[in-house]
Amino acid sequence: MERHITLPLTEELARSLRVGDRVYLTGTLYTSRDAGHKRMCETLAKGEPLPFDPRDATIYYVGPTPAKPGQVIGSAGPTTSGRMDAYAPTLMSVGARGMIGKGARLPEVIEAMKQYGGVYFGAIGGAGALLAKCIKKCELIAYEDLGAEALRKLYVEEMPLFVVIDSEGGNLYEEGRAAYRKR
Repeated sequence: MERHITLPLTEELARSLRVGDRVYLTGTLYTSRDAGHKRMCETLAKGEPLPFDPRDATIYYVGPTPAKPGQVIGSAGPTTSGRMDAYAPTLMSVGARGMIGKGARLPEVIEAMKQYGGVYFGAIGGAGALLAKCIKKCELIAYEDLGAEALRKLYVEEMPLFVVIDSEGGNLYEEGRAAYRKR
């Protein structure tokens, strides 16, 4: 099914998505990779607030390249999501709901998605320049010392993605392998 979604990603909306859905996201996303995720989890462990409200937030696992003159952002392709697996359940426990990246996820992350109503969206690796065209605004909001891994707030329009893992644990990687074996 094709879905055009305006963020934030509420639990009701997230739970309505199914593995394989083609999704076009419009709204605010946050960027982070493993160093930023580690810092956010350390912040939460100290009982301090995050630099953004995580409720119903979607986090894009990306370390964009610097913007060229006249551009909002440089190439913005997805990072391998497994690097965030140690941190994703903690962020979902405080309300983050959507994740965008590439590659498989650990069972602990999938269980957290089922518990908290999370969704994992897949972006096409190698299509960073194309994905960057969907990004209309980019603002550095925290962790500037992390360079490309700094926390950014993006505004995107019609960002093309697909649901790789849904809130019920449906998993495109597993379903794809099973369908291939049947052939």
